Amino acid sequence: MSTAAPPGDWRRLHPRTVLVTALVVAGVVAGAAIPVTLGLTRWFSLPVAVLQVLGGAVLVIGIAGGADRVRWHRTRYRIGQEHVDLHTGLLLVKRRSLARSRIRTVDLTANLMLRLLGLVTVRIGTGEQGADSTLELDPVTRAEGERLRRLLLERAATAPPGVHREGELAVLDPRWIRYAPVSFVAPMLGGAAAGAVMQVSEWVGAQGEVIDWVGDRFRDTPLLWMIIALVLAALVAGVVGALGLWIEMWWNYRLEREAGGTLRVRRGLFTSRSISVEEARLRGVDLVEPLGVRLLGAARLDAITTGLAKDHEAKNADHNTLLPVVPRTRADSVAADVLREADTPTGAALTPHPRAARGRRLRWSLAAVLGPVLILTLLGALLTPVLLWIALGCAVASVPVAVVLALDAYRGLGHALSGRYLVTRSGTVRRSTAALERAGVIGWTVKQSAFQRRAGLLSITATTAAGGGAYTVHDADATEGLTFAAEAVPGLLEPFLERSPKDA
Repeated sequence: MSTAAPPGDWRRLHPRTVLVTALVVAGVVAGAAIPVTLGLTRWFSLPVAVLQVLGGAVLVIGIAGGADRVRWHRTRYRIGQEHVDLHTGLLLVKRRSLARSRIRTVDLTANLMLRLLGLVTVRIGTGEQGADSTLELDPVTRAEGERLRRLLLERAATAPPGVHREGELAVLDPRWIRYAPVSFVAPMLGGAAAGAVMQVSEWVGAQGEVIDWVGDRFRDTPLLWMIIALVLAALVAGVVGALGLWIEMWWNYRLEREAGGTLRVRRGLFTSRSISVEEARLRGVDLVEPLGVRLLGAARLDAITTGLAKDHEAKNADHNTLLPVVPRTRADSVAADVLREADTPTGAALTPHPRAARGRRLRWSLAAVLGPVLILTLLGALLTPVLLWIALGCAVASVPVAVVLALDAYRGLGHALSGRYLVTRSGTVRRSTAALERAGVIGWTVKQSAFQRRAGLLSITATTAAGGGAYTVHDADATEGLTFAAEAVPGLLEPFLERSPKDA
């Protein structure tokens, strides 16, 4: 804990935080008012129910605003020469401090309400995991947030050497939105929309009416066509939702390199986000190609960094995304700019894996789909022939898909060394091409099952403090895989290798 400072060094959060809290709670209360009022009409008349709801709403908003007023009064922060201090709490006083030398992230977030009031939430982190590694100032003015970001991220060190571009590295191209409908988000949103309709109708006691209305629309329609129509309607809703979500998340997107070696991603339509990544923590990039967008020749780019503070962005799976889904060539060029390389490692020619790896993927894939078919077959033999027909249909539909995905997974396997980076690629539904800085590898894990040993294969994992923590070369040739690891990080694996006398 840093020593005490003169009172003038301490600052408070913006007093409009009380207004923000009151408005947010009012919105929540307004959303719950209708179903609560309808529920109360079972016991009271409508005017009485409305008055009760209004009184309860005023009470809830008042309590929330008062509690936040106390929080504002008891919260103060200070940016010292060596530490950032935050004091808050009423009954339980918390005094927390972060060393400025360990601060790695200063991210700014502002939802629509905060933006209208000119405020932002500032999250200051050391890049480590856990709540004690992050301080949150919620809210301060946007000018104060920018001041804190520049002040806490400025570094005396010069930018890393290499071929690179300064300033703007990528900016939003509205044509990228065409990839949103082919992501896995669309069907998920479609299913969520259908579930939301049923849930809300149950809340208001109208679920039976909704089901009857749908039944009336398809009264003279065969069951199969009714199912197809409902699925298509859900998919259309999912596509619309995916487009809206993409616009909200990526509008005003900009990736730029700032002086001193900091990458900054800014994006968001209603909720603006500003995420900063120190290049000193960057250990590589991950080119991610989900199946749908890969079929259209596109990919997104994620950062592989040490100590990326995932806790404060846990609600957003894209907290480490540098570039949304874009054409593959564009993603490769941005990867080269981010890594300060003339040629992108993600585009390096990869060493293919032995044919035995293809057989393993075929066996795994067929086992995954034939297992449920076998269970249905057994149940059909014991219970009803209907299950036998269902098992036959599942087998006819799923086996070709399983074979195609297995062959695609095999074609995607590969690894290589590209300058300062080792590259590994795997996956089919979600193909990942990770370019990891060789200097960031702190260990190797070699695994070889009995089946792999018979096939002359092994899986070797590069352990690192960055990103996911482990990047695996799956089912590589045993000799070639060990040679690859030994060359990638000289001296790390050699003490554990046994060489033949002619190789010594």
